[in-house]
Amino acid sequence: MISLWFGKFLKLIKYLIILALSLVLIFAFVPVPVTGVMIERHIQAMWSSQKNFDLQHKWVAFEHISSAMKQAVVAAEDQKFPDHYGFDTEAIEKALAYNSRGQKVRGASTISQQTAKNVFLWTGRSWFRKGLELVFTGLIELVWGKERILEVYLNSVEFGPGVFGVEAAAQKFFKRPASKLSRHQAALLAAVLPNPLRFKVQDPSPYMYKRQQWILKQMGQLAPIEQRLADN
Repeated sequence: MISLWFGKFLKLIKYLIILALSLVLIFAFVPVPVTGVMIERHIQAMWSSQKNFDLQHKWVAFEHISSAMKQAVVAAEDQKFPDHYGFDTEAIEKALAYNSRGQKVRGASTISQQTAKNVFLWTGRSWFRKGLELVFTGLIELVWGKERILEVYLNSVEFGPGVFGVEAAAQKFFKRPASKLSRHQAALLAAVLPNPLRFKVQDPSPYMYKRQQWILKQMGQLAPIEQRLADN
């Protein structure tokens, strides 16, 4: 009996691996229609009987996203994005050192890791989810490449409750397409990314404005992300 169940378990694992690989290959070319975090938000809304939950998402091609928006998220979230292979080892070491003293530091997760989590997984801090995130990060780095990862990230990241992707955020908060976002608007959107359920684009706190100014400064100091991607 035990061997029978173990065989079924191994077969299930095999099918899950095939499904995961298939999705990674498909999404290398096809717009991502729905993500793991979107599904999670739907389930949370249903569980809490949130009747007015409205998920907003619209895919937009990489060339139809303003250069300022691309520059802003890299400046805010992962300045080494074009140069690493999915993981910022220096940031991870700092996070481990701080956590060992009972402290936490933001910024250990790269854009590649965040994309893997947003698309294929769910939010949370379990070691199991983190392990899956590492696997998916390696796969998308290998199969997608940097430009595709940034394109999927910008189309899947949450900018507010139920607002997924830069096009939906630009339309909701600024009444304009993602291609027309200014530097200040892009920096304000990027400023919410540490916690889009807490920070509000429409009602920025003093901290948000301070972070926006920091991001604008970083955007100016970094070489243009599109140029850095082309050079790599």
